[in-house]
Amino acid sequence: MTDTSKASVTLVTIGADECGQRVDNFLLRMLKGVPKSHVYRIVRSGEVRVNKGRIDVTYRLAEGDVLRIPPVRVAEKVDTSSASAAATQVEIPVIFEDDALIALNKPSGMAVHGGSGLSFGVIELLRAQRPQARFLELVHRLDRDTSGILLVAKKRSALTKLHEMLRDNHQIDKRYLALVEDVWPHTRNHVKLKLLKFETPDGERRVKVSEDGLSSHTVVNRRQVWADCSLVECELKTGRTHQIRVHLAQSGHPILGDDKYGEPAVNRALQKRGLRRMFLHAWRLTLIHPLTGDKLVLEAPLPDELQSFLNVLNAK
Repeated sequence: MTDTSKASVTLVTIGADECGQRVDNFLLRMLKGVPKSHVYRIVRSGEVRVNKGRIDVTYRLAEGDVLRIPPVRVAEKVDTSSASAAATQVEIPVIFEDDALIALNKPSGMAVHGGSGLSFGVIELLRAQRPQARFLELVHRLDRDTSGILLVAKKRSALTKLHEMLRDNHQIDKRYLALVEDVWPHTRNHVKLKLLKFETPDGERRVKVSEDGLSSHTVVNRRQVWADCSLVECELKTGRTHQIRVHLAQSGHPILGDDKYGEPAVNRALQKRGLRRMFLHAWRLTLIHPLTGDKLVLEAPLPDELQSFLNVLNAK
């Protein structure tokens, strides 16, 4: 890939390593710190061009394409020095690794990437710990307060294939464990709602149910019930922002410890009982390896703080 700048416009010639990916994904990785909404706006307005022609966000880059990127203001840069300083202090457990991908067990409280006031996230930390790695990119994302399996690609070909698999909701089976308020009434049921992203007046990202939103689907399986809460296993059939959190809250059973969609009074009481985080964990991923074709079943056990809370419930 080669870059030249003319009148604050950047021209990028796509090389073999960049070809095959969607232009929106390429721009989001290149323009770190630029809001996603702004990236989509400059594509739709025609400010972003390929070979001097307009394209849409689904366009897939080809080797030799010349991509025109207009001048944009990056809101904030990730502090790589902070990531480097933390690299020797923070260890994120590796569940699986080969020459194509890494499966991490992300702890709660750590963002997957820096920005929005955070000096670094998981991906910056991983790059600081592996300075010789030529390619490390997030395959998907987890909310900051959600723990569990997070995939990182070590090859462009693996990343492209995994993104294709994620777009086809039947190719990757994603299961989460959540502890919800009150007794979940169904052994197994389907929650299907249209979800719309919006920002609160103070700039916080939220999601609400709206006819103007995107279709979403979660299958909820009841695993264990106590007097005032239930452990459920959630199968993600789509991958919308905050999908599980909104689906469970909208069903009348918010996730315990959820500070966005849960009950503040309930969460305060839970802290006194020992639950000081949201009880949502990306527990299992089942997929076909993007390069070898082998079946992978990846599991991340519940973190100690969540398992300890279940142990307290079971001891009653």
